[in-house]
Amino acid sequence: MNPHEKLLTTDNPILRQRAKAMRQEMSGAEAKLWQHLRAGRLNGYKFRRQQPMGNYIVDFMCVTPKLIVEADGGQHAEQAVYDHARTAYLNSLGFTVLRFWNHEILQQTIDVLAEILLVLQAHWKSKLHDSRWLILIGLLKIIG
Repeated sequence: MNPHEKLLTTDNPILRQRAKAMRQEMSGAEAKLWQHLRAGRLNGYKFRRQQPMGNYIVDFMCVTPKLIVEADGGQHAEQAVYDHARTAYLNSLGFTVLRFWNHEILQQTIDVLAEILLVLQAHWKSKLHDSRWLILIGLLKIIG
C-alpha cells in the first residue's frame, strides 16, 4: 500500500463503523449534495462520502485533486475549534477544504456546485503550467 492509499484508510474499526453508519444517516443537505457528486456526476469527478482520514471522517472527498467538501450545520464554539483543527490537519496532507452551510446546499445548490467545480477546474489549470502536463497534452493532440 502506497502512502497515499494509507491516508484513505484507517486501522480503527470504530471509526470505520461510524463512517458506515454516517453514510446511512446523512442529513438532508448531505444527501442532496451527494446526489450531485456521486458516480462522477459533477463533470466526471469521483467523490467518496463519509471517508475516514486519520482520526476524522470527512463528508465528501475527491481524491484527485485532493478536495474535501464539508456540509456544516449549526455550530457552537467547541465545534468551531474542532473544525479548525481538523481543517489544519487536512490541509497539512495537501487537501483543500471547502465548507458550506446546510442551508446553502439546500437553497443554493447550483451556486455550491459551481464553487466546487471552480476549485476542481483551477487544480487542473494549475497543472497545465507544469511542463510534464504540456508534453502529455501535446502527445494527446498528435495521437488524437
